[in-house]
Amino acid sequence: MNGWVAIAGLGPGADALVTPEVTAAVAEATDIVGYIPYVRRIDPRPGLTLHESDNRVELDRARHALEMAVDGARVVVVSSGDPGVFAMAAAVFEAVEDGPAAWRALDIRVLPGITAMLAAAARAGAPLGHDFCAINLSDNLKPWALIERRLRLAAEADFAMAFYNPRSKARPEGFGRSLEVLRSVRSPDTPILFARAVSTAEEELRVETLSDATPEMADMRTVVIVGSSTTRVIHREGAPWLYTPRSVGA
Repeated sequence: MNGWVAIAGLGPGADALVTPEVTAAVAEATDIVGYIPYVRRIDPRPGLTLHESDNRVELDRARHALEMAVDGARVVVVSSGDPGVFAMAAAVFEAVEDGPAAWRALDIRVLPGITAMLAAAARAGAPLGHDFCAINLSDNLKPWALIERRLRLAAEADFAMAFYNPRSKARPEGFGRSLEVLRSVRSPDTPILFARAVSTAEEELRVETLSDATPEMADMRTVVIVGSSTTRVIHREGAPWLYTPRSVGA
């Protein structure tokens, strides 16, 4: 069995943020599998087949990749950011666990990438400089009650928080509800970073306080980073810097 599967993170958007390891795997691949906009980041070439699919068929996509690898294909399954963060790596291993024994014998590698969360934090300074957590605000794969519970507990624990998929066109009310949860626990002057399309030509950074934040400030291309009680804002000409000190007083 000469086929293999590499589950690769393409980073937040800029070509410069794709790792050399991922670039090498793509160069060796016979097939690229992924969500439509991510596959379209791969340049076509002779001998390479691009397999695009919709956003809600992750398991079908994973099974297709595994089936092709069993037949000898060299398959790269692409995600944005890092494939292990709310992305395709978990879907591939879920398919392997429930699939035929031949899939467990495959060479399957996870190739890390730079997440939108980390790229956004770097653009703004160091808001994730101490303990933090990441929460996906989409309720497509988990109930809102669980999202709300995790939000509240993370806010009470004073984590800095990074939110993925904050506000979709289909469910625009979710982010507003999230802000309400935060306001019930956190100080109104808590800094919030809205980082949209980081590392692309459409990049937009905006820093607001929790009291001034509105749902319309986020969409599905936005990563929202909520500071902890110790997060500091350094005002200057242009966009301010945010950082969270590495130590917390007793």
